[in-house]
Amino acid sequence: MAARRSNSYASGSSSSNKRVGNAQVRCNCGKEALIKTVRKGPNFGMKFYGCPMWPDTQCDFFKWVNEHTDVEEYQFKLLEKDTIICELEVEQNFRDEKIKKL
Repeated sequence: MAARRSNSYASGSSSSNKRVGNAQVRCNCGKEALIKTVRKGPNFGMKFYGCPMWPDTQCDFFKWVNEHTDVEEYQFKLLEKDTIICELEVEQNFRDEKIKKL
């Protein structure tokens, strides 16, 4: 990823302080990371998180916006399981009602 980091910063970027969803990403300085967009080079248009103090800091925080963390993966899996449980409960309630009518 180091190669990507240097390419992205060297290629030029613009920044935004928008968050993706409710997630709050913090850089190595502890500040809320900015979402930046690569403006030049092979990664043109891709979004990444970067330190809001860059380049006036030694913080080298970099993360592509579309990278998932383990926590995000587990939250998604939990949501999938909750959905399956709800669907099964609806099916069971339907069967229970059908049995009552017999």
